[in-house]
Amino acid sequence: MNATPDVQLPAVSVIMPVLNEERHLRAAVQAILEQEYEGEMEVVVALGPSTDRTDEIAAELVAETAGNRAKVQTVPNPTGRTPAALNAAIKASSHPIVVRVDGHGILSQGYIATAVRLLEETGAQNVGGIMHAEGENDWEHAVAAAMTSKIGVGNAAFHTGGAAQQAETVYLGVFRREALEQQGGYNVEFIRAQDWELNFRIREAGGLIWFSPELKVQYRPRPSVRALAKQYKDYGRWRHVVARYHEGSINLRYLAPPTAVCAIAAGVVVGALVTPWGFVVPAGYLAAIAAGSLPAGKGLPLKARLQIPVALATMHMSWGWGFLTSPRSLAKRVIASRRPAVLSEA
Repeated sequence: MNATPDVQLPAVSVIMPVLNEERHLRAAVQAILEQEYEGEMEVVVALGPSTDRTDEIAAELVAETAGNRAKVQTVPNPTGRTPAALNAAIKASSHPIVVRVDGHGILSQGYIATAVRLLEETGAQNVGGIMHAEGENDWEHAVAAAMTSKIGVGNAAFHTGGAAQQAETVYLGVFRREALEQQGGYNVEFIRAQDWELNFRIREAGGLIWFSPELKVQYRPRPSVRALAKQYKDYGRWRHVVARYHEGSINLRYLAPPTAVCAIAAGVVVGALVTPWGFVVPAGYLAAIAAGSLPAGKGLPLKARLQIPVALATMHMSWGWGFLTSPRSLAKRVIASRRPAVLSEA
């Protein structure tokens, strides 16, 4: 019997955890529905307890797609926590490929088709790509520049790009459902860094996590200094939890922000109480981020370029402070919830 020339593409479930996403939800869902993917597709939005128009917009999307090939459905997430939302959406979905998208993430054209191809080519259990930050105003342009520069985030491939390769974790991810179900989904104790923890279990079970620059998701930065500071404080706090959870996962890139916080604080104290030479440390840091912001801001309006050092300092100091103040009790609770990797019976 001759093989048919038409290969049926696997059906895809797109899962979205959302909370207070009225600004971006419609655009994020529209980018999914406009994907040029010939396989069957569904979109499952897990709704947290939003205080804006997110639920109303989600209901509109459900009604608008009721007769479409790709339908939007919603499930409740009363906790408002991302891992619980993801698990609820996974449970409500049904297809063999699961695409994670955030409520403020915009998939690039061809994202799903490319990810499905990469899963087949690499044999990976999860593939992901670049978190491509883009702003809509001067402040967001500044944050986006900081988030895609090495002085801002180091050499993280999913921020700055790099060659396709095996990875510890990836941004968001496109999974084989069997891998998610085998590992029991996300650990709900990981309010942040839940992707890293799940990918860690997948790797422990012998699965491959694959990064590819072919995959790109447009990301909208936080709209204010306060929101950015909270985001990066949480990142630092949970990175310390990860370090305690998995010894050996820390490296110099993660230690740089807390070291900078300690050095700057010490410099200010010495400068104020002992000798003005102590102020050389904070002054040197300010000079470094000012110099580093020049190449990062190339092509941006002057007002945006002037705000890049503020974004960099907010990211570095908040991340470092979160790392330093991360309570050991939080790590103990998370470690107590540790799920061993589940090996395939095959």
